[in-house]
Amino acid sequence: MNLIRSIIHMLWMAVTVVPWAIAVLIFSLFGSSTQVYWLCAGWLRLAVTGGTVILGIQNRVTGMENLPSTELGSCVLLVKHQSTWETFSMVTLMPHPLAFVFKKELLYVPFFGWAMSRMDMIHIDRSQRAQAFNKVVAQGKRLMAQGVWVIMFPEGTRTPRGQKGVYKSGGTRLAIDTGAPVIPVAVTSAKCWPRKAFIKKPGIVDISIGKPIPSAGRQPDELMREVEAWIELEMRRLDPEAYPS
Repeated sequence: MNLIRSIIHMLWMAVTVVPWAIAVLIFSLFGSSTQVYWLCAGWLRLAVTGGTVILGIQNRVTGMENLPSTELGSCVLLVKHQSTWETFSMVTLMPHPLAFVFKKELLYVPFFGWAMSRMDMIHIDRSQRAQAFNKVVAQGKRLMAQGVWVIMFPEGTRTPRGQKGVYKSGGTRLAIDTGAPVIPVAVTSAKCWPRKAFIKKPGIVDISIGKPIPSAGRQPDELMREVEAWIELEMRRLDPEAYPS
């Protein structure tokens, strides 16, 4: 049954993304960047709703009160990365536009990547590290001044359930350079949508949003260690079966 559900959901996303992406490409010719963002968010909401109805995956969110309450309040969201599910869900859950920091290769994915290219986000060339970070800081400052929140996955790639990747300090460096607080987020998506798995399982994905951590006067590595400690401890609380030790 899970295999059948997974096939249906994949087809659902494939069928809906094509007309949606075409609509985004056309609308972007005259619409504002904010309007384009929310149009793209509409398809992500469709994908998440499909995941709930077809796959039986439901989000359980705590800590929404920890997000900035003012329209222009800035922050850097640093999120645990276990699957594609949180990249879709975070957009649908957040009340403000998000700017993802992602590798530019994603822009070449047919339809999905083409639509992403019309959004005001931060795509980088990982082979040029210094230039890439300068771009992140420059665009991050501009976007956060507009009320956009920057979202990054500090582990860089999806990690299997119960495991921990290497937390890189790019997100905390950006926060310190822009003066924005960092907000750690723990996500247990691998319980239902494992890394690189085609077959998904029904269940509840916990998304826990931590309290903002001020970045003023901090060092990037030291601040990232605090973020890492909170996320990994919260992961053990949310998903104790994945951490038997």
